[in-house]
Amino acid sequence: MLSIFPSLLAFEGFAPLLLRLTIGAVFALWAYGKLKKRISSQDISFGVVEAIIALGLILGVYTQLAALAAAIILGFRLIQKIQQKAFLTDGVNYYLILFIISLTLLLTGPGFFAFDLPL
Repeated sequence: MLSIFPSLLAFEGFAPLLLRLTIGAVFALWAYGKLKKRISSQDISFGVVEAIIALGLILGVYTQLAALAAAIILGFRLIQKIQQKAFLTDGVNYYLILFIISLTLLLTGPGFFAFDLPL
């Protein structure tokens, strides 16, 4: 199929970059919130895991592994919301979009400006 703007296809690596930075920033915010509260050791351990995922996504290091871990965490959050009968409400749509972004990064790779960019 013909593209309407074929010259823009040269920048196709920017889409995964923007997705990677967005979900990395969200996980960094979640990690900061959990590490700042320090309510329990479980929260601290989840905060550390989320911080590692955020760093991997933002820096582009082991992006597919970080995206897989993010998809697993977001999948569990979605399952919890489904069990609470809150699926497809405003807050859950956020988790669903982040889940789809993480699956997209898992399948497409890191995009531009990543350390694990395939040669």
